[in-house]
Amino acid sequence: MAPLFDWWGKESQRGTPVIVKMENPNWSISEISSLDDDEDISVGDEFAGARKGGKGKNAKQITWVLLLKAHRAAGCLTSLASAVVGLASAVRRRVISGRTDSDSDESPALRRRFYLSIKIFLWLSICLLAFEIAAYVKGWHISAPDLHSFKLPSLGVRSLFGSIYGGWVSFRAEYIAPPLQFLANACVILFLIQSADRLVLCLGCFWIRFKGIKPVTKPIKEDVEAGKYIPMVLIQIPMCNEREVYQQSIAAVCNLDWPKSNMVIQVLDDSDDLITQALIREEVEKWEQTGVRIIYRHRVIRDGYKAGNLKSAMTCSYVRDYEFVAIFDADFQPTPDFLKRTVPHFKDNDELALVQARWSFINKDENLLTRLQNINLCFHFEVEQQVNGIFLNFFGFNGTAGVWRIKALEDVGGWLERTTVEDMDIAVRAHLKGWKFIFLNDVECQCELPESFEAYRKQQHRWHSGPMQLFRLCLPDIIRSKIAFWKKANLIFLFFLLRKLILPFYSFTLFCIILPMTMFVPEAELPTWVVCYIPATMSFLNILPAPRSFPFIVPYLLFENTMSVTKFNAMISGLFQLGSAYEWVVTKKSGRSSEGDLAALSGKDPKLHRANSVPDLDSIITNEVATKLKKQPKKKHNRIYRKELALAFLLLTAAARSLLSAQGVHFYFLLFQGISFLLVGLDLIGEQVE
Repeated sequence: MAPLFDWWGKESQRGTPVIVKMENPNWSISEISSLDDDEDISVGDEFAGARKGGKGKNAKQITWVLLLKAHRAAGCLTSLASAVVGLASAVRRRVISGRTDSDSDESPALRRRFYLSIKIFLWLSICLLAFEIAAYVKGWHISAPDLHSFKLPSLGVRSLFGSIYGGWVSFRAEYIAPPLQFLANACVILFLIQSADRLVLCLGCFWIRFKGIKPVTKPIKEDVEAGKYIPMVLIQIPMCNEREVYQQSIAAVCNLDWPKSNMVIQVLDDSDDLITQALIREEVEKWEQTGVRIIYRHRVIRDGYKAGNLKSAMTCSYVRDYEFVAIFDADFQPTPDFLKRTVPHFKDNDELALVQARWSFINKDENLLTRLQNINLCFHFEVEQQVNGIFLNFFGFNGTAGVWRIKALEDVGGWLERTTVEDMDIAVRAHLKGWKFIFLNDVECQCELPESFEAYRKQQHRWHSGPMQLFRLCLPDIIRSKIAFWKKANLIFLFFLLRKLILPFYSFTLFCIILPMTMFVPEAELPTWVVCYIPATMSFLNILPAPRSFPFIVPYLLFENTMSVTKFNAMISGLFQLGSAYEWVVTKKSGRSSEGDLAALSGKDPKLHRANSVPDLDSIITNEVATKLKKQPKKKHNRIYRKELALAFLLLTAAARSLLSAQGVHFYFLLFQGISFLLVGLDLIGEQVE
């Protein structure tokens, strides 16, 4: 491969003027000429007199300049040394803690296979790096342009090592490079298709903003306020061991500005912790005493996770009296006017099944991890959901902060426990039945982002494993459905294959496997625009809906590639029903909402908020529960993620190999991507536990 950047092969420029400002009035400003200037002075006296600075420079001035440069170099070395020491101490703490991702519930067999494949690549790359360095030192380094003139050396002419190296170059050029190049080209094509889809979505979002397009209710808002359209609304709050956030969620829903006689609240508690059950029950009773129609439900048989919980609640006899159901997860806090801004869209629109609001995040600036999540989710809601809602009347239900027509839920068969993405499942089935959806980008519902990498990793595993389970189950129904052909194509090729399968596949394969391997097989090439320009452009488009996050565009690009390992693993697990494909792990919450937030939600009645809900544990908790309460809470640990660490060393090894062929952009990308994997592998991103 021809060098892209010969940044160490060029001679350094001499003769750059150095301007030094000094406090001593005798040397206010000094300009030191280059050696070239001194050499040219002998050309003529008239030129020599015109030159400022020559052979007679003050030695003290030169000393000042050298000291200044030495000071800057020492400062850089000091900062690098402190960074290395800090990283080493973090590694030592993580290793001593002994907590790795092997403590998770993932299938040991799947984990062993995945680790084995990565280790093979890692050890192979290390051996190849040592081999290439030895050949480079001997002057036998051969790049792609030199292959046509390369001849296999004989043992009698060169050493055994030279013969082996020549054979290796011929072997890789003939047998390894072609399939690797084919796979690289295939991934590049997928990359371009996915990038084109992303560009079309951004253009659609721009058109919506430019034209001011948004869903408009047929009845005006005053109709609701005047009592002309106030249907019966069932509100469900599914939760499971949500001790940190149950109070704020219940308080926010109980303060919704809707006639109390026309709504009922179901608190669907699936907690297996007796203390949490008692606390939530006590909270419900206190709100019930204020006149709110609120019911506490706890299942004896807790099957089906969230889908089973919602399905069980819909079997209550009083549900038939209600026309709509609003769903809020335990950490969601709707504004008091949420129902007034969503329910009117259903009037005189019998084909409408779902009105979905966007999420906003109360802790988006908590740490780097939450900032990067905010970029992703802002793009998801403002671009993907809004564009699909406006132009297709279909998108994946987000599982919360939405209002469903109960008739539509019954028409599609209700909630099913067959996947871990029950929200996407019911949305796809409703779309196949001809129901329409509306997304409201201007109606927000506050919630929390996972602040630890462990919680975020488990959440992403579920979000990327579930769609592949659903695709296997829904594909025959999509083909047999009576919807238009272009809607079937959109579901199969765009909604499932391109955005749920191809995206994690090429991200992991192209940037984590193929790119480092091309450093050891330079006959297979990845162009600079694939490595740098297109990813940078896509990251720029992704970050547009969150303009305040522009300083994090580079960490965002690197982190997305790092997360491709988790997403690829989850996609494979869901597609082939492997490992933890059907396991549901509740995302841990921190309860970031303050008393002021809840008081603001209370509106005119600030007394009805969290501060009023101090449970009397002595009167409601049994002796068994009290004994459990006295136990120390489980200690939290940061973990070591071995897949990410193995890939970090693979990428860093490939970065070192790229130096031998002078590939500047590839070197920088591999270096920073390897460092990104290293930080994630050591769990140094997100919440840190001392």
